Amino acid sequence: MRIVVKVGSAVLTQDGAIALERMSTLVDFLSELQKENEILLVSSGAVSAGYTELKLDRSFLSNKQALAAIGQPILLQKYAKKFKSYNILTSQVLVTSANLAKEDDINRIQNTVNTLIANGVIPIINENDATSTNELEVGDNDQLSAYIAKYLGADLLIILSDIDAYYDSDPRVNENAQILKIVNSISKEELEKEATPHNIFATGGIVTKLKAAAYLLEVGIDTFLASGFDLYDVKSFTLENKHKGGTLFTRV
Repeated sequence: MRIVVKVGSAVLTQDGAIALERMSTLVDFLSELQKENEILLVSSGAVSAGYTELKLDRSFLSNKQALAAIGQPILLQKYAKKFKSYNILTSQVLVTSANLAKEDDINRIQNTVNTLIANGVIPIINENDATSTNELEVGDNDQLSAYIAKYLGADLLIILSDIDAYYDSDPRVNENAQILKIVNSISKEELEKEATPHNIFATGGIVTKLKAAAYLLEVGIDTFLASGFDLYDVKSFTLENKHKGGTLFTRV
């Protein structure tokens, strides 16, 4: 099975720095998952990694691009070091929305990623924030991960977030909110709500995750949303084939 795993800034960042313990736990999980599957990692965190070295106001696009340029090699270096303990080689793949709009570019991305995977390398994919603009950006890595899942022929997208599942109402304001474990369709009303990110370095919230899941539902690819802080639910789902928590978006 080919699986795209997306991890957000809220998971990878803590107190303005890279959350190394959570990154280690993620790498442990992905290393185990790779034994039976092909893994592609879509990772946020470049801007926040850059911010650990240079405190710039990220509300300005030029500052955000600079932070991404500083932070991307820092982020990749940390991943590479942690995966090395499992003798797993990692690689960097940076894309823009312009790449994903051109068939020739998509083919080149496919060829590159397929070659990496065939050789046991885990591609670490991110939007090329250093060169993207407001007009030419995917906008958030939830959507990017959905595009990657579609164009790279994935069977499943896993979104690991500070949001542990999709609920029937907002659990932050309703203590009786219930997890929707299996979702077959997403209403237009839900998709049109305003995104409300929890983390200063995040660019979305539940809405961007729903949009990614809805996009993949249209092409028959499942999405699993679970906590990136506690990997119990995603481990149960992928390694034990038991759906204990989290939400599965599927047409079946």
